[in-house]
Amino acid sequence: MASILEVIKGLNQAAANAYDGYKNMDETIGLTREEGHPIVDSRLIDGFRVRFAAQSMIVTYQGDIMMKEIHPRGQFENEIERKFGDIVKFLKKEYKKVTKESVVLSEVAPADILVQSTSRIRNWVQATKQYKIGGLTEVDTLGKTSEEKLSDNIKKFMDNTKKKAPKAKNDKRPKEQGYKDREDESLGMRTGKESTKKQSYKARREDSYGKWGTRDKRDNKINK
Repeated sequence: MASILEVIKGLNQAAANAYDGYKNMDETIGLTREEGHPIVDSRLIDGFRVRFAAQSMIVTYQGDIMMKEIHPRGQFENEIERKFGDIVKFLKKEYKKVTKESVVLSEVAPADILVQSTSRIRNWVQATKQYKIGGLTEVDTLGKTSEEKLSDNIKKFMDNTKKKAPKAKNDKRPKEQGYKDREDESLGMRTGKESTKKQSYKARREDSYGKWGTRDKRDNKINK
């Protein structure tokens, strides 16, 4: 069985042999540039390239198309899918010529097609399609997508902002009081400290500010 590097080199060489004007090509690929006479006819230029990510090969097709070829949409998408099928068929045959071995390329998802206008007559199409390379066992699978990584980073940032930063050693500011501490201080100044009373500060808070005190009368709006 061929190694990962050998498979990638073989597929890269197979794709390189598909350039326009390759003399040793025995058959056509199925591209639009192959239609018509190369000198007399006005040809539409197109081509493809390949790149690799983990166990996948990504094929990118680019080319000129006429405005009338875009509609109907379903027929246009089927034509792009047919081109990808012809490209993969060529890559498999050329790979076998180069390496004397076969390769399995499995479709992962439908093609992602982008069409941009260049004039009232012609348009530019760029489509990508991903294929899984069979027989690769020594490669790690793709990790999280950029959207998932961004979401994780946002969650991590939000968690960090919830945590209160430790107070600096040279920070001389007085410690902030909670509303209970402020109520206890107010009670101590108005009615005396806790040591002189039979009730604790908690019980005195409830009497002064709780159910029977003034807190309900303030609609539970505690000064925090």
